[in-house]
Amino acid sequence: MSNYYSLLKEKFPTKSSLVTEMINLEAICHLPKGTEHFLSDLHGEYQAFDYLLRNSSGTIKKKIQECFPEKKAQEIDLLCQYIYYPAEKINSNTDLSEAELEAELTYFLPDLLQLVKYIGGKYTRSKVRKMLPADYAYIMEELLTEEQPDKNKESYYLSIVNKVTELKQLENLFIAFANLIQNLSIDYLHVVGDIYDRGQYPDLIMDKLMTFKNIDIQWGNHDITWMGAVSGSLICMVNVIRIAARYNSIELIEDRYGISLRRLIDYSHKYFTPKKAFQPILDGATLSEDDKNLLNCLQQATAFLQFKLENQLIKRRPEFDMGASNLLEKINPQTGEVKISGHSYKLEGFPFDLIDWENPAAISKEEDSLLRDLIYRFQHSQRLLKHIDFLFSKGSIYQISNKHLLYHGCIPMHKNGDFKSISMEGKVLSGKSLMDFYQAKIRQAYQEPDCHEDFATDLFWYLWCGEGSSLFGKERMTTFERYYVNDKKSHEEIKNPYYSLREREDICHRILAEFTLDASSHIVNGHTPVKEKTGELPIKANGKLIIIDGGLAKGYQKKTGIAGYTLISNSYGLELVAHKPFTSVEDVLQGKGDIIFIKRLVEEVEERTLVKDTDNGKKLLNEIADLYYLYQHFEDY
Repeated sequence: MSNYYSLLKEKFPTKSSLVTEMINLEAICHLPKGTEHFLSDLHGEYQAFDYLLRNSSGTIKKKIQECFPEKKAQEIDLLCQYIYYPAEKINSNTDLSEAELEAELTYFLPDLLQLVKYIGGKYTRSKVRKMLPADYAYIMEELLTEEQPDKNKESYYLSIVNKVTELKQLENLFIAFANLIQNLSIDYLHVVGDIYDRGQYPDLIMDKLMTFKNIDIQWGNHDITWMGAVSGSLICMVNVIRIAARYNSIELIEDRYGISLRRLIDYSHKYFTPKKAFQPILDGATLSEDDKNLLNCLQQATAFLQFKLENQLIKRRPEFDMGASNLLEKINPQTGEVKISGHSYKLEGFPFDLIDWENPAAISKEEDSLLRDLIYRFQHSQRLLKHIDFLFSKGSIYQISNKHLLYHGCIPMHKNGDFKSISMEGKVLSGKSLMDFYQAKIRQAYQEPDCHEDFATDLFWYLWCGEGSSLFGKERMTTFERYYVNDKKSHEEIKNPYYSLREREDICHRILAEFTLDASSHIVNGHTPVKEKTGELPIKANGKLIIIDGGLAKGYQKKTGIAGYTLISNSYGLELVAHKPFTSVEDVLQGKGDIIFIKRLVEEVEERTLVKDTDNGKKLLNEIADLYYLYQHFEDY
């Protein structure tokens, strides 16, 4: 301990420097807590996600209304457009002359300065200063200081604005202030899983997330297969490509991650012809017949390889207890039927002639070479590696933050409300210990990417579709049946009892207690879209559990009736915001882009929450205690 205080003294070599730091930290502790935003199930929908960040899920408009109560709705909407998409709004003003545009920006610039002060008022000046872009930091700080100057400094303020305008920098400065307002509006971002799959631009979402300093991510079941692919799981890699083919996202893999699929495409055309069950889901996109056929055959080829690899994994890992999914060995090639749960079903479009029926899961030399080539390409895509590194560094299976328990899927449970016990590597695990085990193992697998068939690497697949997975939450996945069996009874996927039990307050209290949280805490859950249109509510168990998957992905919106949720936690309490579907940037710039649908107050605190009441505040209070101890014993070190 003495070494610690000696090192601390090196950082604060005088008693006066200790006093200054203690006063600074104490002052920070008494500021209002920053605003936290919780989002989940982004599913590659970059434009909608980007818009939510730009408008802070409606918070910026609310702050403008508070800051400028005298402004009319039309002027507020115009100011919002300039803040959300400043560069795009400026470029869209083609009907204004250069002088008219300068006049409009000059008119709104004081509003931006005032809004920065209003939103940034709960932060230290030092924190705001660090958020200023280097190129304009001096000018912005001076303008913020003199935004309402006295008569002695009025000419000083005007001279800065006039010189900026004269040097043709007004637009850039205006954009910098608009971006600062966006950045100040979200102090901390929580992403509760499923960044990848379905939508076409998860890579752009990852790029955006990497600009946030204060962020955590809870891995979703779709994220975990991408993480598994880079960690060396052949079956996760094939599944990633299959889903990309199903949802018309091959450009993500080939063009933006630079992973060539040419050999795989050639293989798919060699052995497969288009089948109805494998038609790609386009979500409104238009493709030529040739492109549709390419995706169709590619989806068939990857499904075929996936089922072979899954058969091998199930045999290799009897502890996973996934025998019910080992369907290749339950096919009768003479009758063309498969036996599932005691029932025989006719197979449609199954490639019987490509199977070695003495060893159905056998991978040919051609297929083995193809798979090894693909895994090498996945593991050497620098952009993908950067994104997966970020997922591991900022991500986890679950997160505890300011009395919120965050996880994507579920806590596996029995019908009676007990936590489901899973036996793994000789340990019987449940609840928190099970999730800790999953997390430790997949981190291990990522550190050993050359081990393609070890336990830790195979665990990625279990987390994708295993019965005891906290990310999946069902008895088994019926991908095989959906492709090859017409009888929809075989398609049913039975959910874990958790999904009905989470309606009960006592169950939520039990889950919170498992993670050492008290009854005043909340669970924030994603994974299952809330069907608002049928009357389902996202707030459950008397406010103890909040589901924030409302269907940001376009494909879910017909079922949900909305386009996602944002949970907002600020110093006044908790608010849940439901969104309308995002249409386009052009619609926003024309005043048609207000996506806020419903606001629900989840919880209102009696006294405004301060930094000292947060997890970070507790760390600051401990730092203050250490500094005070050193101050009292300064001569001893």
